[in-house]
Amino acid sequence: MSPEQFSSAVLDWYDRHGRKDLPWQQAVTPYRVWVSEVMLQQTQVATVLGYFDRFMQALPTVEALAAAPEDEVLHLWTGLGYYSRARNLQKAAKEVVERFGGEFPRDVDRLAELPGIGRSTAGAIASLGMGLRAPILDGNVKRVLARYVAQEGYPGEPKVARQLWAIAERLTPTQRVAHYTQAMMDLGATLCTRSRPLCLLCPVQAGCRAHLLGRETEYPWPKPRKELPQKRTLMPLLVREDGTVLLYRRPSTGLWGGLWSLPELDGQEALDALAQRHGLALGERRALPGLVHTFSHFQLAIEPWLVRVEGEAPAVVEADWLWYNLATPPRLGLAAPVKKLLKRAEAELTVQPA
Repeated sequence: MSPEQFSSAVLDWYDRHGRKDLPWQQAVTPYRVWVSEVMLQQTQVATVLGYFDRFMQALPTVEALAAAPEDEVLHLWTGLGYYSRARNLQKAAKEVVERFGGEFPRDVDRLAELPGIGRSTAGAIASLGMGLRAPILDGNVKRVLARYVAQEGYPGEPKVARQLWAIAERLTPTQRVAHYTQAMMDLGATLCTRSRPLCLLCPVQAGCRAHLLGRETEYPWPKPRKELPQKRTLMPLLVREDGTVLLYRRPSTGLWGGLWSLPELDGQEALDALAQRHGLALGERRALPGLVHTFSHFQLAIEPWLVRVEGEAPAVVEADWLWYNLATPPRLGLAAPVKKLLKRAEAELTVQPA
């Protein structure tokens, strides 16, 4: 297939079968496209739908996002994971407002300079949000193109990525670029899926080298596997008589940056030291079932303890610590396992009140 034949087949398929009712496809703006693209990184469309609607209701413009408290942004992101995306989203919003007067630059290179916006996301904002000709190479498109040319090598390797970008550039048409970009993402999401591609329904199967070879599921090559190391931490749920739990805000950079978390300790001695630091008298300590949270580069084995705080527990005086009310929780950004443990603590306290 020539590039013209390829894009024509993709666009014909989009007209008949492409997705046209996603929320970010309505009342299209670069801001709405950008937020949806960032949310869709590492996350399925079905999961993103509810988050996107809530985010847009709370922060409908780039100016609103730039001006919002960080806790509000992280609260709206809680459960989506990869929280650096949310922090970079707000950093980029502030730059768009301060440097560009609230208007996204109509240039892929300048878009890609904004925090958290890589080359593919910049291309999506430009093509979907502005109608500019700009190739993209997200996970779905990468899979379609890697199969179409039977690309050897793991796409995360710089040399392989450069080759796929060159193919994406060559095949992207000059007309109907927004529809073409959406169609390529839809192809990867609905037909050219990871494990069971529906090749007989694919509009470009006649030119697909992986299909001709009968080796569709061998492409793209997977990332070389490594054994994930495991780290352990003790997480105490320090509960006052009024049912509030002690939380602290993590540093703005690094793991769970800017989110509120339970204390992470090495053991019971560290728990005693923490209690002394905050002037707490500890009572019953009860181990709860552990849980393992997997990050991209390691696993965190969490050992949770429900710990009663006796008597009149003082208010915390440090700015990055607070007593979290389980009954009327404030709007804070919480790490996913912490949110799960707080719900577990609430259930335990309901069953076995102090």
